[in-house]
Amino acid sequence: MFSLDEETRIIVIVAKRLLQINPVIRANTSTGRIMQEIGELAMQNGWESYVAYSRGRDGVKAHSSEIVPVGNKCSVVWHGVMTRLFDRHGLSSDVATKQFIQDIERIKPDIIHIHNIHGYFLNYKVLFDYLATCGVPIVWTVHDCWLYTGHCYYYSASGCDRWQRGCGCCPQRAKFPSSWFVDRSAQNYVDKKRAFTSVPAERMMIVPVSEWIRGEMSHSFMKDCRYRVIHNGIDLNIFTPTSSAQIKSKYGLPEGKYVILGLASIWSKEKGWDDFMELATRISDDEIIVMVGVNDKQRNMLPSNIIGISRTDNISDLAALYSAADVFVNPTWQDNYPTVNLEAIACGTPVVTYKTGGSVESITENTGVVVEQGDVEAVLLAVRDIESRGKGYYRDNCRQYAVKHFNKVEHYADYLQLYEEMLSQK
Repeated sequence: MFSLDEETRIIVIVAKRLLQINPVIRANTSTGRIMQEIGELAMQNGWESYVAYSRGRDGVKAHSSEIVPVGNKCSVVWHGVMTRLFDRHGLSSDVATKQFIQDIERIKPDIIHIHNIHGYFLNYKVLFDYLATCGVPIVWTVHDCWLYTGHCYYYSASGCDRWQRGCGCCPQRAKFPSSWFVDRSAQNYVDKKRAFTSVPAERMMIVPVSEWIRGEMSHSFMKDCRYRVIHNGIDLNIFTPTSSAQIKSKYGLPEGKYVILGLASIWSKEKGWDDFMELATRISDDEIIVMVGVNDKQRNMLPSNIIGISRTDNISDLAALYSAADVFVNPTWQDNYPTVNLEAIACGTPVVTYKTGGSVESITENTGVVVEQGDVEAVLLAVRDIESRGKGYYRDNCRQYAVKHFNKVEHYADYLQLYEEMLSQK
């Protein structure tokens, strides 16, 4: 037994606790994968890691962090109904949010790290009423534009700048998260401004994942917040040049043809669906387009020179597809800092992308080409220029650039450093 007069000290080390919030935790989603990987790195450095997600959208998934399910299918459905009928996205799920706050009180996190709180699972007014007074430092990674607009996730494709003044008469009311009848964008703007600026500035750090969105937010009601840009990273052990023979056989990619790859979680006009359809009318017989992420309806619409592949949860397959391609084309009309560009480059494949948001920030003259939005002819010329040089010209340059700039460990270590800085300022 120890006595008080013995020169013995018992040191109890209490692990710091990280709570992250995002509607999905699936590894085949960019935000879900990012959240998982940050949590894993935190645990490697002595933290306890918790991740909160929408049970109604994502079910129960295996995860190395302790999972904190929020809501259920019924609450998600009702939230969707309120969004469709009354444009109240983010303003339902009252009960689910209050129960989640009880979970926060139980966990007692040292840091709360928000990724996305949209997605039909949380009431942001209820949540931020709590966050404004709870005293816990908050990190908020900005993956899209929703937090400072009255409705939309992105506005680039519509050319709208109303978010700088207060929104209203939303040109994208019918776009996700769509509202069928009501335009509440002006009041949504007011409600978001009141909620998201309620946390004391010294206790919240906004983390844009691109320089582009950092610049955009300087014109928003969040302009007076503290900012630190941290680009997304990727797993360079997974996304690396690999043999393509097996993946070409699996998906029926023809030998001897120049492979133009496109990939999206959900194909839409904004992701470049129409642009790929136009590109297909211009390519030669010795070129083939491969589009990953198409649904059954879209597959039936594809011309003969486009191979459609369903969305896959197999990350190794994705890396092999990137490696099998001669060029990756990303004709996105609205984006922040798309990880697909990073993944393609890491697999040694050059990228052609539109001059859209932060999509250009991963592209150099040795890793790809940037063209103006909607200029499909310029896309074709860029593809042909890359083809003339040959993939061998780009493969090593792409890989070296990825190793230097895209390593997830380095980028996510920046978050751990940020956590420590914010704790030291309490």
